[in-house]
Amino acid sequence: MARPVTLFTGQWADMPIQELARKTKEFGYDGIELACWGDHFEVDKALSDDTYCARKRELLESHDLQCHAISAHLVGQAVLDRVDERHKAILPEYVWGDGDPDGVSQRAAEELMNTARAAQKFGVSVVNGFTGSSIWHLNYTFPPTPPSMIDAGFALLAERFNPILDVFAECGVRFALEVHPTEIAFDLYTAQRALEALDHREEFGFNFDPSHLHWQMVDPVEFIRAFPDRIYHVHVKDAITTLNGKTGILASHLNFGDPRRGWDFRSPGRGGVNFEEITRALNDIGYNGPLSVEWEDSGMEREFGAKEAAHWVKKMDFAPSTQAFDAAFEE
Repeated sequence: MARPVTLFTGQWADMPIQELARKTKEFGYDGIELACWGDHFEVDKALSDDTYCARKRELLESHDLQCHAISAHLVGQAVLDRVDERHKAILPEYVWGDGDPDGVSQRAAEELMNTARAAQKFGVSVVNGFTGSSIWHLNYTFPPTPPSMIDAGFALLAERFNPILDVFAECGVRFALEVHPTEIAFDLYTAQRALEALDHREEFGFNFDPSHLHWQMVDPVEFIRAFPDRIYHVHVKDAITTLNGKTGILASHLNFGDPRRGWDFRSPGRGGVNFEEITRALNDIGYNGPLSVEWEDSGMEREFGAKEAAHWVKKMDFAPSTQAFDAAFEE
């Protein structure tokens, strides 16, 4: 089994896709996961210009790059979030509009529906992304949080995402939520509750990223085994905890890269995530899709890191056994 190793472009949106596609191949990747920001994949142009998707495919094919998924993390964040001035920086102007929170969330939902239509037109069957969360600020239950407030957050997920998922179903595309702090599902149990809130709709699954589970001290392998039929895409990203008696797991309002943080992201293979066991678990559930490197390491030059990561992931990946090791002794 040679799973395609791809590069997620979300952290490279400052670089034109023409240049990044060339570099992606030079780094050693088989494919590319296009972010729906920068000029990497523009949903509005994909739907309004009948040549856009074909030209994008031609560009990737000219560099011998596959594309199995596009990603709409930023616009998805505004669907459920309590929208404020932070969102202006991450949303297209036509989604932000006048900044009225209700209008922003409505336009973000419409953009996510259009992303499914654009994915269908482009020929990919998975859109990775975020949902946002109206209840993330309630994560620490003081002042005491009545269960009804948490219930309302998951009810809002159903209210806003079922119409979105209806369009995904019409398009034959699946939405893969990256389970992540600040999303409605940020660990194993909240992921289970999100599935329940959406009546286990087939259109809704997960973009498995072990880094966000690792620093929460959730075993990523347990997540795979809990949702074997819902792992629709995989990000390869590492993380490390550095709890030394001064640092805290909540990171102390310190930004990524600050050595005073209690955890941070690392280039694949340089953190604490056990990718050996993750590979075995992915083999057990029959996952044959991309291993997409989401490269983030504040302490490393990114082109060096991205190239190293491509080769490391290919070396780390392996196929499951096709026979028992003692089969020769069977009659």
